[in-house]
Amino acid sequence: MRILILSDSHRISQRVREAYELIEDVSMIIHLGDGERDMAALDDLPAGVKVVQVRGNCDFGSDLPAVELLDVGGKRLLCTHGHLFHVKFGDAMIMEEAEKYNADITLYGHTHTPVTKFKSGRYYFNPGSLLDGNFGYIDIVGDGVNCVQLNLKDFR
Repeated sequence: MRILILSDSHRISQRVREAYELIEDVSMIIHLGDGERDMAALDDLPAGVKVVQVRGNCDFGSDLPAVELLDVGGKRLLCTHGHLFHVKFGDAMIMEEAEKYNADITLYGHTHTPVTKFKSGRYYFNPGSLLDGNFGYIDIVGDGVNCVQLNLKDFR
């Protein structure tokens, strides 16, 4: 299963569309906040592509959840923007949440800085800011997880 991971698109909806069109075989798209309305750029997704969104600190008036737990491909995913866990000041709080929810993979944004980390048996993935062209995807195949960081400029 391939999951496209986006965050912090900040009203640049054409980058949401561009990132989606670059990655083949996407089964799910997760937007980690600060761009709730930008997902409207994907109003013509094929049937079967699931979209999950959480709200960020700049998604004013949003009814989206701040945290979403998903069981996907035999893995538990913790999805959040990250601001509630003060990720700009370190990863201690987000790691505590991952442990609390027994998350195999924790996805977050907010810092605008890409992160791929494996610690204590858990994956931590921040795609960075789509505003800066950063995004990524995760492949879950059997027991394996592959986290891939990308930038739109790599394709130009």
